[in-house]
Amino acid sequence: MSYIVPAGTRIGHVHLKVTDLERSLQFYRELLGFEMQQRFGDSAAFISAGGYHHHIGLNTWHSKNTGPAPVKAAGLYHTAILYPTRKDLAVILKRLIAAQYPLTGGSDHGVSEAIYLDDPDKNGVELYWDKPMEEWPKDAAGNLQMITAELDIEDLLQSAV
Repeated sequence: MSYIVPAGTRIGHVHLKVTDLERSLQFYRELLGFEMQQRFGDSAAFISAGGYHHHIGLNTWHSKNTGPAPVKAAGLYHTAILYPTRKDLAVILKRLIAAQYPLTGGSDHGVSEAIYLDDPDKNGVELYWDKPMEEWPKDAAGNLQMITAELDIEDLLQSAV
């Protein structure tokens, strides 16, 4: 391998094809709390956290009033939204529970804790926080050993207070 991507490289945003822009904005803005940055009529919107130009683009250019993408086909598995702290993840979890929004799962990956759900178009969404690097599980040789264990929802919710 002759090239390694620079360590500071990050995934900047995700742009999703949606069937109903208003319904998607209801989910991403009203439920998850992202802020509108720019809108293009009834066909596209760009939303973010903290005033960034956009973390999520939503458009209906090729997908208006169609069905969701097939689950058993190539494509996006999920969009992962990283929260800065465990408390922030607990707060959004509490909000989802209060709204009775269906969750599809929750996991402790050793390096992070995550909750899973689908947006209105059945696009997978992961909401998570990263544990401090010094707590990440490693084997005797120092290699990262991620896991998938049951998430302790009750313990996580205690962080919301």
